[in-house]
This record gives sequence, structure tokens and C-alpha cells, in this order.
Amino acid sequence: MKNIVVFCGSSPGYDPVYMEQARLLGATLAQRNIGLVYGGAKVGLMGAVADGALQAGGQVHGVLPRFLQEKELAHTGLTTLLLVDTMHERKTKMNELADGVIALPGGFGTMEELFEMLTWGQLGLHKKPIALLNINGFYDALNQLSQTMTDQGFLSAPNRSMLLCSNSIDDLLTQMENYRAPEKDKWLTKEKT
Repeated sequence: MKNIVVFCGSSPGYDPVYMEQARLLGATLAQRNIGLVYGGAKVGLMGAVADGALQAGGQVHGVLPRFLQEKELAHTGLTTLLLVDTMHERKTKMNELADGVIALPGGFGTMEELFEMLTWGQLGLHKKPIALLNINGFYDALNQLSQTMTDQGFLSAPNRSMLLCSNSIDDLLTQMENYRAPEKDKWLTKEKT
């Protein structure tokens, strides 16, 4: 993987471990010579992951809608900062630049970005690994919900397996390197699940 997009909160969260792990993820990507693609802000987990990568000598590419440039406080020390017109352009550009996806903790925006990438993968529009860094058990409930979706016939087991998860950065990156996209289409029937 040449570049990984990281979706995460523009807030730091209440527990300092979120910022620590975001910085460590950025540094780890840089040490592995993997470029970071992210939302372009200097605040919260977004700023921490970028700073971690930059301080370790990594390449960091931000993608930020113009209307958020002031609101999200654009990071001025990036390798590149691409300004786009809309949120949709932001996600499209991040998808074009990245070979994989990691979601750190975040709010509705992080979830929306994550689920769009999962949906695109489920529809066969890309074959990129999509992973959750499960800091402090943040994604335990989402993993349970995903299993419920499968158990109740709304998500196939192969598509459920698209969502990688670990509380360890190294383990998560290993899972991503070994990832193979499902061959099966998304449509479920009782016979196909």
C-alpha cells in the first residue's frame, strides 16, 4: 500500500489515548513509507495523525473543501493540501489517492466517510481494505451491529468480513496487507447467505 486514507474526528475526544494513538498511527505509516491521506485539518485527531506522520518524515496529503478551510483550521505544514468544492469531491479525491482506509474514532462525519467506502467496496467499485483502529473499544458496538446485520440477513458474511478491526496498529496493517476483497456480489437471498 502506497497511501492510506485515515478518517477521524476533528475533535480530540475526552481520553488522551485517542490523540496518542492517532499520532502513533501517523508515525507508523511514515516509518513504513506509507503516505497519509486525510481531511486536511490541524485540529483533533485529524491534526494528531498528520503531525505524527510529518514528525516521522512521512508524506501527508490533505483534502479539504474550501468552505471548511477556516472552520476546520487547515493544516499549513502538509506535503500537499488539495482544496475542493464539495464534501463529495473530498471523498472521491481521497478514494482516488488511497490504497486502503483506516477509521479512527470520530463522529457522524467519520461514520459517513467509512460507510461510503464500505458501500463502494460492497458494490465492487473498489477492492481496498477498510479497517477500524478500535481504540478503547470505540468500535465494539459497530462490530456487534455489523454481526447483527449479518445474523438478520441484511449483510452477507463475505461483505461483513470486509470490515477489518484491531486495537493494534501493527496487527491492523498486517490484516490490510493480507486483505482480499470478497468475490461474491452483495445481493442476499436465503440460499446465498
